[in-house]
Amino acid sequence: MYLMFRNSMLSVAGLIMSAGVIAGAAVAAQAAAPAQAKPVSSVKADKDNGKGNGKGADKSERRANYQYEAQPNFFYCGPTATAMALSAEGKVVSLDEVAQKLGTTENGTDSAFDVTRVLNEYTGGKYKTTELRDDVATKEQVERLREDVKTAVDAGRPVVANAMGTALDIDGVQHGFPGHYVTVVEYKDDGNTVMIADPASPNEPEYWMDVTELANWIAGRGYSS
Repeated sequence: MYLMFRNSMLSVAGLIMSAGVIAGAAVAAQAAAPAQAKPVSSVKADKDNGKGNGKGADKSERRANYQYEAQPNFFYCGPTATAMALSAEGKVVSLDEVAQKLGTTENGTDSAFDVTRVLNEYTGGKYKTTELRDDVATKEQVERLREDVKTAVDAGRPVVANAMGTALDIDGVQHGFPGHYVTVVEYKDDGNTVMIADPASPNEPEYWMDVTELANWIAGRGYSS
C-alpha cells in the first residue's frame, strides 16, 4: 500500500514497485486504479515574470512546457511520467506504446535505465541516467540532482525520477509509494525547490518539493535527465 494524506483524507493514486536501478527484481504492487483526469496543458510562464525559458528570464525559476496526464491504472506511472516528459518535446505518444517500449507489466517498470532508453529513442539521445545507490542521498548527489534539474528544465526537458518510500512536499503533505515515477517540470530558488508532476495525483497534479527531499525520495533508485 502507499500513503498520500491531506487533512486525513486518503487520495486516489496509482503506484508501481520497481527496483531495476539497483540490484534486484521488480516487485509487484497493488492499489486501486486512479480516477481519470482530463489532461491539463501546463503553459510556459511569461518570459518577463521569471519562469520563461527565453532570454532575459530570471534564471532562479524556470519551467518546462508539458502536458499533464493521469495514469490509467496502478502500474502505468512509468509510462505516464515518460509520456509527460515527451510532451515537452511536442511528441504525443500513447501510454500503451510507451509501456510496450518500457517493458511495463503489472509488476511495473523496471528502472530509470529503461525510461532513459525510451526517452532517447524519441528525443535523439538527449537523456542520461543517474543512479543514487545509497538509501540516503549524499550532499554531492543532492547538488548533482539540483544542477541536472536546472540544466534539463532550462533546455525545456522535464526530468523523470524513480522514487521509493515517502517524502513531504513543501506544504507538509506526505507522498508515499513502494515504488513510483514522477516528472520534474519546474524549479525555483535556483533549483533548491522543484515542481513535481505526479501521474498518480490527478486531483493535485503538481506540488513543490525541496530538492534534498526529492533526492532522498529517489535514493536507492535513479532519474533520467
